[in-house]
Formats: sequence, structure tokens, C-alpha cells
Amino acid sequence: MKALLPLLSLLFLGASNPAVPVERVEIVRTFPHDSHAFTEGLLYLDGKLYESTGMEGRSSIREVRLEDGKVVRQAVIPPQYFGEGLVNWGAKLISLTWQNGVGFIWDRATLKKTGEWRYPGEGWALTQNGREIVMSDGTPQLRFLDPNSLKELRRVTVTVNGSKLSRINELEWVKGDVLANIWETDRIARIDPATGRVKAWIDLGPLVSKVPRRGLDDVANGIAYDAKGDRLFVTGKNWPYLFQIRTVRR
Repeated sequence: MKALLPLLSLLFLGASNPAVPVERVEIVRTFPHDSHAFTEGLLYLDGKLYESTGMEGRSSIREVRLEDGKVVRQAVIPPQYFGEGLVNWGAKLISLTWQNGVGFIWDRATLKKTGEWRYPGEGWALTQNGREIVMSDGTPQLRFLDPNSLKELRRVTVTVNGSKLSRINELEWVKGDVLANIWETDRIARIDPATGRVKAWIDLGPLVSKVPRRGLDDVANGIAYDAKGDRLFVTGKNWPYLFQIRTVRR
């Protein structure tokens, strides 16, 4: 089955359709990454890398040093929860859990939990655009939330050539687009947040070929953008590397 995944991914995504351009990646730098981190959320802010990890009994919120991958600080999520996406808002970090319908609020300076919040359905990933928080839940829909109340404001359905795209996972807002890992594939969707249309695919195949995979779940997941330095970082679940990349249209 593992050998079939790339082919199945291409069929699932309609990657051969010329209507959706494909961007290739070039590696700018390679950094160490904790190979036991089941990466769910990733963000870069004020010179620091923050990461949320999943799996019951192993989930955490971390501050990670980019240069050597060392975990500087860590908050452990209670073992009954499967940690998911992560986003910053002001002095807070906001995180999701997968199937419990509960998220957590953390003080970014100390990583101490300061609150909880509730939402319907599953929680997969979070990002923000400076005005709203954007959430994925594994379906073709992106939820837009009020960043203070965390109440849902609206939804946008993600489509590829008119067909709905599901399994939308880790998110990052980059220069007006939403970049989204698609679960169990080697591609990132570049999404127009106003319409939900997939504008392009980013092919992570060249990175995946450099990563030893131990299992079917060790897939690409984790996107962070350094807006000040215009640097884009990607990694995966249990990957020993985090890559700084640039994208080039084929």
C-alpha cells in the first residue's frame, strides 16, 4: 500500500489536470527536526518556531530553536487528547484537538494554559490573516473565526476544478493565500481564501525523497512562514529535517 500512495495521491488530487499549475520546490537550507515529533501545527514568530504535536499521550505545545531543532520549552497536553493545529493571536497561542471538540489557549511567553474553547466537529489546523483565524477540519471547508471570541463567522468551500477537496490539513497564510497540506499526500494546495479555489499545487516530492519514512503516517505536514524574512519552512510528521524552501512555477 505504501508504494501506491504517491499514485493514489495524484489520482485523488487530479494532479495531471493542466488547469491547476504545479510549483516545484528548491531547498534553501536544511535544519534538524525532532524525528519523534508527530507534527500537527507549525508557526514562526519573532524569531521563534512554535510547534504542536499529536498522538494521545505524546501531544505537546513547543517552542523550538530553528537552528538545531532543540526544544526550548514544552507544555504537555493531557494524555486523553490528540493535539492538532496551532496559531498565534496577540500574546496567546491557540490550539486544537482532533476529535474532542475542545481547544486550548496558552500564554505565548510561558506556554502555560490559560483557557479552553469549544467547537463542533473535528479540529485539524489553524492559521490567521491578521483579522480572522482560519480553521480546517478535514472536510472541504475552511472556517473563519473571530479571533477574540473564537466564534465561527463564515465558511469557504475548497475546490479543484469545481470538485470539492477534502483532507485539508496544516495551514499557513502566505502573502494572501492559504497554503494547506493535504493529508497523506506530498502536495500543498495554494488556496484563494475568498473563493476556495485551488490556484496551484506545490510538489513536495523532492523533499519526501530525502526523508526516511518509518510508517504510512510519516507524511508531509507542517508549514511556517517568516513574514519579515520572507522565508518558507516545511516539515512532516516524525521527519528528522525541517526545510527552508522556495517555490518555482514549472
